[in-house]
Amino acid sequence: MPKILSLMVLFMTITLTVGVGQKGKANLKKESFGKTADGQEVELYTLTNAKGIETGITTYGGIVVSLKVPDRSGKFDDVVLGFDTLDGYLKGHPYFGAIIGRYGNRIGKARFTLNGKEYKLAANNGENSLHGGTKGFDKALWKARPLTVKDGVALELSYLSKDGEEGYPGNLSVRVVYTLTDNNELKIDYFATTDKDTVVNLTNHSYFNLAGQGNGDILGHQVQINAGSFTPVDAGLIPTGELRSVKGTPFDFTQNTAIGARVNQPDEQLKLGRGYDHNWVLTGNAGTMRQAVKVVEPGTGRVMEVWTTEPGVQFYIGNFLDGSLKGKGGKVYQHRYGFCFETQHFPDSPNQPKFPSTVLKRGSRYRTTTIYKFSADQK
Repeated sequence: MPKILSLMVLFMTITLTVGVGQKGKANLKKESFGKTADGQEVELYTLTNAKGIETGITTYGGIVVSLKVPDRSGKFDDVVLGFDTLDGYLKGHPYFGAIIGRYGNRIGKARFTLNGKEYKLAANNGENSLHGGTKGFDKALWKARPLTVKDGVALELSYLSKDGEEGYPGNLSVRVVYTLTDNNELKIDYFATTDKDTVVNLTNHSYFNLAGQGNGDILGHQVQINAGSFTPVDAGLIPTGELRSVKGTPFDFTQNTAIGARVNQPDEQLKLGRGYDHNWVLTGNAGTMRQAVKVVEPGTGRVMEVWTTEPGVQFYIGNFLDGSLKGKGGKVYQHRYGFCFETQHFPDSPNQPKFPSTVLKRGSRYRTTTIYKFSADQK
């Protein structure tokens, strides 16, 4: 190899691995993840904590590409669904691991009224708008900046959603900070400001399988949701406005229950959602950090807790996965091979005055926090 070319290769290697620490210390690695269709460079950041837990996050869609955590015997597996390359995401996917915005979940009839003015959105889910529209934050190219933190390693992603983008008012400046703590937490902080009153509802859409991505369905996972009620939906999966008690229904996860224990019961709401695809109303005060969910995978012993400041969480169990997508390592994602816990304000809140407001006023600051904490039981 010519000397100049050798030096160039050496320089590139050093550049891509800058920030890597010694074993036992949190570190961050940056590398190329490919290019978008219009030639823009996409980066992949690998964050590793002091205990060896690792997550990969890409600037395309702010997607959590991978998340490797140990089981009770110390064996690491990737527990989120996704693809090995950028091409898999560019071809279209069911929001694997992505940042969702401006508005997570559905807005009925793809419109809402704010300050007396009606705003029309992209109808990309029947007559409704879903997850920010045709080109939501899941398809945006985010700017990345590593952050220095005391208890792990962090990456800040930022994006400016311009006034009128996907029909929403206001220039919305968004920051999302992913922190992988040495306490085995993936912490996600969401921040936003606007120069015009608007609506905002940010979340992450990771699909989890604590047995390891592609390793069977998730129906045996044991789930507890700290919620006494949920929001029933109509045929378009838009909330009716009712807050219905979970007591005596298949939606009661106040005690540890297998996901598949009641999913096939003859229930109208289960039929409408083709399974669980609903918003649970979390107990406790919105704006305060509290435990929303606990999930246990009996076979591996892996445990995931979800903590959040949000008032609700969407529990979705991969009802629309159908075996048509080949994920990481060539594994095929069949029906219900992953579940989501999308912390959020309620769906269709801009059209539901009794729901907690999602209006962000000019001059105000939006901030929410969600933590996914991992451990393993030892039997």
